[in-house]
Amino acid sequence: MDHSLSTLFQARYGAAAPEAAIPSNAVLEALLSHRSVRAFLPDALPEGTLETLVAAGQSAGTSSNLQAWSVVAVEDPARRARLAELAGRQGFVAKAPLFLCFIADTSRLRRLGERQGQPMEGLDYLEAFIVAAVDAALAAQNIVVAAESLGLGTVYVGALRNKPEEVGVELGLPPGAVALFGLCVGRPDPAAPAAQIKPRLPQATVLHRERYDASAEAAAVEDYDNTLAGFSTAQGIGAQGWVGRMLKRVGTAADLHGRDTMKATLRRMGFPLR
Repeated sequence: MDHSLSTLFQARYGAAAPEAAIPSNAVLEALLSHRSVRAFLPDALPEGTLETLVAAGQSAGTSSNLQAWSVVAVEDPARRARLAELAGRQGFVAKAPLFLCFIADTSRLRRLGERQGQPMEGLDYLEAFIVAAVDAALAAQNIVVAAESLGLGTVYVGALRNKPEEVGVELGLPPGAVALFGLCVGRPDPAAPAAQIKPRLPQATVLHRERYDASAEAAAVEDYDNTLAGFSTAQGIGAQGWVGRMLKRVGTAADLHGRDTMKATLRRMGFPLR
């Protein structure tokens, strides 16, 4: 399989790589080769895999060294099945041998304050939740890169936020802790169709130099819409492009599948969000 930067750019954008004096390397090739895997072998992962992945996650940046995240590793098949049901009945959650639930976690800092007799008022503000969410996402992406370097497949599962309180009960989360998303980890099933690199928006829509400039956005989005529609057709998952999908995903509050009440839910779960 050709893993040259030019080939990987072509897969990621539907266009050739720009002229650049950038040599390829294993890290770039791994990052540009990322694809979501939803078919896993049931085999348990080798001893030490989980701990190695978490070490990679803890090596990510963290705001002010607050480390305001946690991860709950779920290997029990019955618990994975219950979480799959809560996450929109996504069966691959139950089939992956390891399901990681990433937690925005201010509770540890709150407990620290209690032990020290300090109220930790800063945790009451929206900033604290943003920091915890960013920390969790940074750690998770490090874990994805580490897992893929070991030949494992991964896929993120945001649908844990459909029923955050029920997920919190299942995971035994304390106040000030909420599952933001999950991550399936396992060996890709070789009998399933191989996951492919999904095209992303052209860089013209996300890369701004010096100042934000959306002047080329409409044309670039139209091109991408056609590219993604072609990819979807080739994968046998319909012919809809990006625009239609986005209109259905965030066009109305109902499209959020219950997440439109997230602010109130987070407050019930111990995040004041002042």
